[in-house]
Amino acid sequence: MADLPVFQLPEFVTGSPADRALGLAMVDAWRTYGIFYLATDPAGRQITDWAIESSKKFFARPLEDKARHVSTTSYSGYIASGEEVTAGEADYSEIFTVCKDVSRNDIRSVDGWPCHGPVPWPDDAYKQSMEAFMTELGSLGETLLSLTALGLGLEDPAALTKLTDDGWHHMRVLRFPAESRASSRGIGAHTDYGLLVIAAQDDVGGLWIRPPVAGEHRNRNWLENESSAGMYENEQPWTFVDPVPGTLTVFPGDILQLLTGGYLLSTPHKVRLADRERYAMAYFHEPNFQAWVEPLPHAHSAGAAVVPDDENRLHYGTHFTHMFMRCYPERITTLRLHEQGGLLRLAQLREAADQP
Repeated sequence: MADLPVFQLPEFVTGSPADRALGLAMVDAWRTYGIFYLATDPAGRQITDWAIESSKKFFARPLEDKARHVSTTSYSGYIASGEEVTAGEADYSEIFTVCKDVSRNDIRSVDGWPCHGPVPWPDDAYKQSMEAFMTELGSLGETLLSLTALGLGLEDPAALTKLTDDGWHHMRVLRFPAESRASSRGIGAHTDYGLLVIAAQDDVGGLWIRPPVAGEHRNRNWLENESSAGMYENEQPWTFVDPVPGTLTVFPGDILQLLTGGYLLSTPHKVRLADRERYAMAYFHEPNFQAWVEPLPHAHSAGAAVVPDDENRLHYGTHFTHMFMRCYPERITTLRLHEQGGLLRLAQLREAADQP
């Protein structure tokens, strides 16, 4: 168990020397530990507690009720325990995924954009608590990315937040059962496909992360032939992330690894079941669905230029869609994408986004 650093965010990021020092300390923490704690204020803690309590109420519902809340047009909604697979092995977590809540009357829905549609909320109370939590973390995400840009040696604090204007932010709300004789596996080792991961957990604990290891190869998970699922799952070192009251945890996803040419690595993590059930919420602060992402020049404090190439350049909407299709090949949303020409529409959107 490492003594992980705890950071507190400023109200505003101006690019001051203090901001740059804080950004550099955050980047150094990620490069050393792979993760850090973020202190929250009383209002933020209240919103987090509300979201966790609402999640407990939802997951306590009968299975047949929960299973009705699945979107056919997006990947929002309920995922049963064992439905998700990591490296060929079932994960034992129940999940409610919250993607961007896009009305059926929105032009993007009407125009057949893949993964766009309304969230199948079970009730208004759950919707209100989840939206409040995501709004709070959305604000934190913008501040974190501004500080990260400064910590990477970039002159413009908005170098990363330019990507997240109307970002495709989403969240996975998770319930883990208590450990049983049959399994202690919650979720297998993997990295997250997005830009920045901000997570809350209850007091039970179960999250393990793999810190950067000198000389260790890390797959580029955004490539079809380089999945990070299952890598180093049974090889040390792994760090247990203690639940610390009044904090969130923050770590880089695959896109920060891509943007920085590997200077920041996407953090592998896994969940082991505990002696009682556990609740967590993983929020993903993401680029716009139509954003193109490629390595940033001079994207770290060493100042070395990163040269883009076709393998390290991606259309975020395509990346998101393919990652979810990989995770849920039999889900109704994936089947519908195949049956109704969603991938062709995605290719058209990708081509349109790549025009100068």
